[in-house]
Amino acid sequence: MAVPKRKTSKAKRDSRRSANAKLTAPNLMECPQCHEPKLPHRVCKACGFYDGKEVVVVE
Repeated sequence: MAVPKRKTSKAKRDSRRSANAKLTAPNLMECPQCHEPKLPHRVCKACGFYDGKEVVVVE
């Protein structure tokens, strides 16, 4: 069975655990049709337009 030769320091242990804490909020851009915030490269949920064309009919 593998056993560590040296104790893992607190700094090494905590830096490994903090790798998942670097998440950021998604970037939002303005829809050119309705000027609502939307995720880039996705259909606008408010108006249903993508790349200047109506892709989804929104009621």
